[in-house]
Amino acid sequence: MTELLIVMVAAFVAIAGASVFGPRLGIAAPLVLVAVGVAASFLPAFAHVHLEPELILAGVLPPLLYSTAVSMPAMNFRREFGAISGLSVVLVVASALVLGAFFALVVPGVGFAWGVALGAIVSPTDAVATSIIKRTPVSKRVVALLDGESLLNDATALVLLRTAIVAVAASFSFWGAVGSFAFAVAVATVIGWVVGWLGLIVRKHVRQPAVSTLISFTVPFLASVPAELLGASGLVAAVVAGLLTGIRAPRDLSPQIRLSDSQNWRTVELVLEGVVFLTMGIQIKQIVEGVERDHAGVLLAVVLAAAALGVTLLVRAAYVAPLLLVLGRRTHRGRRSQEQLLSMQHKFSTETGRLAVIEEASKRGRPASPRRLDMVARRVTQMLADIDYFRRQPLGWREGGIVVWAGMRGAVTVAAAQTLPESTPQRSVLVLIAFTVAALSLLIQGGTVGWLLKLLAPKVDEAAVAEQAAAERKNIFEILRSSAQSVPDLPALEGEPTPERFDEARRHRLAVISAQRAALLDARDNGTFDADILESALLNLDASEIAIELRGTLAGTPPEGD
Repeated sequence: MTELLIVMVAAFVAIAGASVFGPRLGIAAPLVLVAVGVAASFLPAFAHVHLEPELILAGVLPPLLYSTAVSMPAMNFRREFGAISGLSVVLVVASALVLGAFFALVVPGVGFAWGVALGAIVSPTDAVATSIIKRTPVSKRVVALLDGESLLNDATALVLLRTAIVAVAASFSFWGAVGSFAFAVAVATVIGWVVGWLGLIVRKHVRQPAVSTLISFTVPFLASVPAELLGASGLVAAVVAGLLTGIRAPRDLSPQIRLSDSQNWRTVELVLEGVVFLTMGIQIKQIVEGVERDHAGVLLAVVLAAAALGVTLLVRAAYVAPLLLVLGRRTHRGRRSQEQLLSMQHKFSTETGRLAVIEEASKRGRPASPRRLDMVARRVTQMLADIDYFRRQPLGWREGGIVVWAGMRGAVTVAAAQTLPESTPQRSVLVLIAFTVAALSLLIQGGTVGWLLKLLAPKVDEAAVAEQAAAERKNIFEILRSSAQSVPDLPALEGEPTPERFDEARRHRLAVISAQRAALLDARDNGTFDADILESALLNLDASEIAIELRGTLAGTPPEGD
């Protein structure tokens, strides 16, 4: 027990130290932790530290992916969903097949099926590893693509891994594999949505922030475990639950609860990410020793891993290049339809225009209800906002280069490699190759991505950016003003202030904040404003509400809802 406590305390100290001193030294914290793990593996206290791969896949990744999904701007995820789907499915499958052929050629005794299994292991990018890119000044579209890809590609890789292992012992069915993948994603999506929705309903009726946050810790597991038991993807289920929670939480949960969630989940993320990279460093020594016992050749495995990483990057570049062309053409088509959409938006904004649309729809035999008109008007607003978003943040060859280079491997690769059956040909070599690919990816890509950003980052017109931000803030202030005016004013104060009058004023101010928050969330759902600027405005409203509640508590007034 004492040794376990020592290991835990040492791990916490290392994680905290890497987070504080890594950026000061210009080194990403994950790289520092891997190096610390390698050094610690030579100490007797850490010689036998081993983290079961299933614990990482089932116990560490679901909460990490859930937390990332909660904090991801849902509108940006929707806008980039087509590109994210391609990166998460098509690119992973293509990489696994190409790597399968490569490993079958260069690793003795490893056939194409086992090569595809190893290719599936090293193909997916990692949400933890790509967190490195978030600490750099990179395009928000690049961050959305990398975040979304790392959230979803694990499911593709793990399904492909299982399919390849089954294909070794039985005949392979292409349509069977497609059906398995579709089933895994569809069932996981339904389970994740149901669990996320039920979690919000339960937490909506819990007033204590600590208790609500504790419940939130169970949500990713309540989504992932049933999904896995049904043969679906637990990771996709956790992601869907997180996305739904992130979208609905500002409407359903109090600011106090969301603040508690944010602070506590950041700590959980920090610890779990740190444990993953520390364990990765510690286990490298054990893997190397296993290869030496099998007389398989460590140097050859390292060389093959370096070559595999190169192949992975080449395949990624070959996929991203045409993807940029497709996205560019979509942006161009959007610009051409902008005038027509603006005309439609103007029609929907006036009573005369709406009546004309209703009359025209009736002539065509398709009566339009006011609710349907509102839905169409909202969709038109979203499309115009999307066009403006793609116009302001185009993806050129510079951004494409960053998307290619920033796709790093990490925890999923390390954990999935250790799930290979003991009967796998040259298992120790394949596991070492996977570990080395992840380590080289973090070292080479993670260590140079900052330099690459400085080299490739396009020149930014700071004046134009500031002007755009000022215009958006002005529009947000106008929304705040108009929504506040929708709340009836209090009657004029007569006589001396009383506790009842104070409580009435407090409730009025809370009603104003509630109306303002609803208006901003509607704007968020329409995609009208920059996600960061809108988030800042929402945080200011949350801070105001918390301050009012605290002042009410000081005056002896119970918090709203109690």
